[in-house]
Amino acid sequence: EKQILGLSIPHFYVVCLCRRRCFLCFLCVWVPIGGGGWSPMPTEKEPWLQLDLRDRMEVTAVATQGRYDSSDWVSSYMLLYSDTGRAWKQYRQEDGVGRLPGNMNSEAVVQNKLSHSIRTRFLRLLPLDWNPSGWLGLRVEVYGCAYKSYVADFDGRSSLLYRFNQKSMSTVKDVVSLRFKSRQAEGVLLHGEGQRGDYITLELHRGRLALYLNLDERGEGRGGGSSGGRSVAVSLGSLLDDQHWHSVLIERFNKQVNLTVDSHTQHFRTKGEGDSLEVDYELSFGGIPLPGKPGTFIRKNFHGCIENLYYNGINIIDLAKRRKPQIYSVGNVTFSCSEPQQAAATFLSSSASFLSLPATVAAAAAAVAGGTGGAFSLRFQFRTWNADGLLLSVRLAPEPQRVELQISGSRLRLTLHTSAQQNTSYCENPTTAFQGCMRLIVINGRPTSLHDVQHGLLGNYNGLSFDMCAIHDRCLPNLCEHGGQCSQSWSSFHCDCSGTGYSGATCHNSLYESSCEAYKLTGSSSGYYSIDPDGSGPLGPARVYCNMTEDKVWTVLDHSSSAPVRVQGSSPQKPYIMRFNYSASPEQLRAIVTGSEQCQQEVVYRCKKSRLFNAWDGTPMSWWLDQAGERRTYWGGFLPGVQQCSCGLQENCQDMNYFCNCDADVNKWWVSNDTGVLSYKEHLPVSQIVIGDTNRTGSEAVYQVGALRCYGDKSTWNAASFYQESSYLHFPTLQAELGSDISFYFKTSAPSGVFLENLGLKDFIRVELSSPSAVAFSFDVGNGPVVLTVKSHVPLNDRQWHYVRAERGVQEASLQVDQLPLRFLEAPADAHVRLQLNSQLFVGGTASRQRGFLGCIRTLAINGVHFNLEERARMTPGVSSGCPGYCSGSSSLCHNRGRCIEKSSGYVCDCSQSAYGGPSCREGGPTLSYSKGFFRGSLSSQASSVSRESSRARENVAFSFLTSQRPAMLLSVSTFSQQYIAVILATNGTFHLHHHHLQPFICSHSFRLFTAFYQFVSTLSLIQIDKDTDLRYSLSSDAELISIKSLTLGKVTGLQITDAAVRQAGLKGFIGCLSSVQFNHIAPLKAALLNRGSSLVSVRGQLVESNCGVLADSKVSETVDRGKEPLRNASQSNSAVIGGEFSDRRVVKALNCQNQSPVK
Repeated sequence: EKQILGLSIPHFYVVCLCRRRCFLCFLCVWVPIGGGGWSPMPTEKEPWLQLDLRDRMEVTAVATQGRYDSSDWVSSYMLLYSDTGRAWKQYRQEDGVGRLPGNMNSEAVVQNKLSHSIRTRFLRLLPLDWNPSGWLGLRVEVYGCAYKSYVADFDGRSSLLYRFNQKSMSTVKDVVSLRFKSRQAEGVLLHGEGQRGDYITLELHRGRLALYLNLDERGEGRGGGSSGGRSVAVSLGSLLDDQHWHSVLIERFNKQVNLTVDSHTQHFRTKGEGDSLEVDYELSFGGIPLPGKPGTFIRKNFHGCIENLYYNGINIIDLAKRRKPQIYSVGNVTFSCSEPQQAAATFLSSSASFLSLPATVAAAAAAVAGGTGGAFSLRFQFRTWNADGLLLSVRLAPEPQRVELQISGSRLRLTLHTSAQQNTSYCENPTTAFQGCMRLIVINGRPTSLHDVQHGLLGNYNGLSFDMCAIHDRCLPNLCEHGGQCSQSWSSFHCDCSGTGYSGATCHNSLYESSCEAYKLTGSSSGYYSIDPDGSGPLGPARVYCNMTEDKVWTVLDHSSSAPVRVQGSSPQKPYIMRFNYSASPEQLRAIVTGSEQCQQEVVYRCKKSRLFNAWDGTPMSWWLDQAGERRTYWGGFLPGVQQCSCGLQENCQDMNYFCNCDADVNKWWVSNDTGVLSYKEHLPVSQIVIGDTNRTGSEAVYQVGALRCYGDKSTWNAASFYQESSYLHFPTLQAELGSDISFYFKTSAPSGVFLENLGLKDFIRVELSSPSAVAFSFDVGNGPVVLTVKSHVPLNDRQWHYVRAERGVQEASLQVDQLPLRFLEAPADAHVRLQLNSQLFVGGTASRQRGFLGCIRTLAINGVHFNLEERARMTPGVSSGCPGYCSGSSSLCHNRGRCIEKSSGYVCDCSQSAYGGPSCREGGPTLSYSKGFFRGSLSSQASSVSRESSRARENVAFSFLTSQRPAMLLSVSTFSQQYIAVILATNGTFHLHHHHLQPFICSHSFRLFTAFYQFVSTLSLIQIDKDTDLRYSLSSDAELISIKSLTLGKVTGLQITDAAVRQAGLKGFIGCLSSVQFNHIAPLKAALLNRGSSLVSVRGQLVESNCGVLADSKVSETVDRGKEPLRNASQSNSAVIGGEFSDRRVVKALNCQNQSPVK
């Protein structure tokens, strides 16, 4: 009884009888005579099975079986539905997939429960795939419920008016629901307005539904909608003029409004000052009639059908059908839905689809523009997403005239070809066929029957689907995140991420780091940055200042009133109020504060006869509001919940009878000061300050609220160590239906292990170390398992930190490991995109307790949410919180010879042996200057400091400079045996490197930045310029520097130099700026500036520090940090200038000298 059998005919119509009814549900069963099920003839083109339910029903599920006792079954199919059996629409699941799974054998029943029910009379099943070893075979069951409908038909010149019992109706809550199908892209569905300016209008505009709503906002004209100058509150839906039913639900409570069209909902807040909607006299449906002029309408009326129209629980169509006095009908409104006779055809392929009509149709027409016969005319409607395609090609008499109509660059282009040569030259892309829908084709006034074309009675075709328009809006819903603009073609969509701060196929990936701490790890220095505290989450980037000059990295957020403010004339009844607007939104501030280890904000408060608390009863007279808008009455330096100031906590108030200095009510500024630091971060930042006791004679107060300052990123070093293969951490199910990005660091010595896994009934997602040198990212969203693997040329189980980022979206998946090439894979078109998971998220292991990870995982973030591994690890056996060995796990934390030092939760860089400074030893090092215009000087590091290096096989020298002098001696290294290396700037502005036994190496890089690398190898010298020019020179066997005596910066004396250019430059010395000087592990310039008077360094002349090194550092930057804004007016305490101002600026960033064994 649950099997449907059918005759073996190509197109089979089944009339369904409801054999069982239970709770209004039906089971459609049809049992024909013999055959064991439906199976079409093998010669039939595009067979289908159609069911007639005899009335409109609400269908909730479809089940299929193969043909009885055979090898015939359908493995996948398309489901179409229609009210008339002529105009069909494809059923699509929530993720847009239109392919339903069928059977794998002939006996098992496969039921597909529809994600949303469909209300229809006719169903059509189109087989897509079947048993390759057999043929098509099908038995069907359909499940659903009876559906009752109240329908009204509007002809474009009619409407229904619902009149109120009183003059006006005022409501604070409204619910309007209806279903409609339209024949036109424009038309008013609902309108009402009041004299005070309230209005509500629901109308179709260009195939989208627009809702205009205003509550008590005056000064706008009558009529509603965009033509009345009113802005659209919300627009939703697409292609709603497709002659199929669409559902609408409007829910309003006060100013909060929800608009739902089909399955898509938008929430918004309406304009105006009031909370109620006041409508006068009536609501109109289907149009806006002009008062006093029956049949005249202000806007274009709706043309189509509306069913089940309810306004606040009132069935409008039922009242109209029963001719109730509340309803007034304008024009011809009928209560059955008339259906159009002409359906559309879909051109499915952009390369192979065509419709060819008989040549006699065109030949019968006379030539265009001067022909000898009658005129030729053609009219049709089309719809497409593609910007290019051939719509029409018509041959005209006499030959070879032809007319072509094309879509070119989203514009129509009509061309008359009068010769074959013109046609050949014009045809730029003959393979681009039209891909879209066409309907209502009329040639010379005669409609073309697509039904005859389909059944072979007229013309020829290929790649067409009849009786339906299969166009699909891939931008609804808009899968472009963070405000990305969606555009589409027939088969795909594209996201324009310009100006969003995000990148990727769907604008999912933030361009910025999540914190100042993260910028520090990239080697960045202090400056203004954009940080994205929730990564790919909904919050956008915020502009902050990152202070990296201390061991702690401070995040600083300014606000709108940072200067001191004097307050007078305020009282508790009329207090002074100041609101602070920060450089980040409240949501961003909350995320930054929550993710920081500690935050603080200084509040300077000085007063004269202005109290903070009433001395008699303790009533606050001034207070501040926290981030949530809650009133706080404690002041800087004290704890929450106690009305005191810092002097009360420290017991050093000027008058010990009070807990705040200001409460002593003294007429002296210097006594009354309750400045302090607020450090309870859950209350920060200060959003508002209220001062209420400055209205007495001589009373006044001065306050200043500082910037919000936070340090520490709780997620950066949040780590867990897994030391049992069966152990894991578990978290709630991953919420990542449409997309997910997973990032973390790991280090291990194990050859393999699962980093994380989350399972569903069939779907899953997993990231694992699949081998000692490979990371694998695998998942299944219903289209079969997908695996992305990144292989490294070196082992990844080397106990060093390695970075992993895996991303899955609706368009592509990608996997990144360290700096290895990115692996990505495009998602299949028209496939499942929703990841359905139902188990817990396992980190460091699997649900089966097999293949667990052994090692450390830190900084785990999924979709911008950071996971607290340490907290969960404290209560999990086999896992410990934290992971020792930060420095040993990364080789790039400290740069330029900086030394990494372990801390309890992180690290610090010791830059004492580096010419550079800053948190990562990457900021420009000490810089010297001579302030007198023509003074030549020298700075020498004597033998005692460098003799230890005389036995080295390699010397490394690095420095930066700015100068306007030519010639100039930059740097020289000498030995006890009068050997030397000299770096000079020649008279012509070229850079020279001189060796005592060699010809000078000349680098003609005037007036530009360059980097030089110099290497000695006894018989070979290598100079590298700008990383792209290699200069090689032969050296003599005695080129090695032995027993280095000194390194001199600037003027050289006492050195026997035979080369005239070097001697001249040495006598003139150097006028300009030197910075970041490094000689092997010694930083002589830093030693000179930080240890003045040391016997290891001799200074001749006047030496002062300067910030000129900032200019040098700005020149040598080869890349721009993401999100960073260059510093302006920055100070650098270890900089100096030699001799005057600069006109020409040149920088040598690195110079390396080596003495090694011969290279062969």
